Amino acid sequence: MARSAEKEADTQRGEQLRRDGIVIRTYDLRKTFIMGDQEIHAVNGTDIEIKRGEYVAIMGPSGSGKSTLMNLIGCLDTASSGKYYINGYLVSDLTDDELARIRNKEIGFVFQTFNLLPRATALHNVELPLIYAGLTTEKRLEQATHALRQVDLEKRMHHKPNELSGGQRQRVAIARALVNNPSILLADEPTGNLDTATGIEIMGLFARLHQAGNTVVLVTHEQDIAMYAHRVLYIRDGKVERDEIVKK
Repeated sequence: MARSAEKEADTQRGEQLRRDGIVIRTYDLRKTFIMGDQEIHAVNGTDIEIKRGEYVAIMGPSGSGKSTLMNLIGCLDTASSGKYYINGYLVSDLTDDELARIRNKEIGFVFQTFNLLPRATALHNVELPLIYAGLTTEKRLEQATHALRQVDLEKRMHHKPNELSGGQRQRVAIARALVNNPSILLADEPTGNLDTATGIEIMGLFARLHQAGNTVVLVTHEQDIAMYAHRVLYIRDGKVERDEIVKK
């Protein structure tokens, strides 16, 4: 009976979060790793709230827990305890198939290392999430072309990664993240493998995507990159140390 009441309360809370336009909400989120006889509390009771349309940076030094937190937010890992709602869905209640759908449809991932298929063209790399989503060939081509147009790479769509610069490869990765029109664009150190000038160019693209209405969550250890966001969550020892609005 108590479990039934708790489940009903979780459902109502999720519905309220959806009504309030909150896409990410964690309650006392924790992730503990066992290493030998030690417990590592990588995420240690984190409460964060991100609304639709926000541009938020999660910043902290190496070992602060920001990457583990990103993996939890991106549904790439499961929490040890606590609750995480994405778009009003309680993640711990989702089946493996539902989680896979969330990762494919609700979240667009951009990684530091691009993660592109080396033998595939830019267009095919961008198409991949749509293949998993079961779209027709015609619809896939239409959406993938539109995503490449959004990042100014339509003219390079038939080039393979080794025929593109680092900045162009990251643009392909961003187009792939955008192609399903996700609720959240989640970027992990997106300028880490780029030179300074190209990094500034990519951050300008993120600013443009945010202005177009995308919710952007950026994970970084660099202060100057975090300052492109409108709000910064400073993580230390697995907890939110500060939550600050960036003055523009």
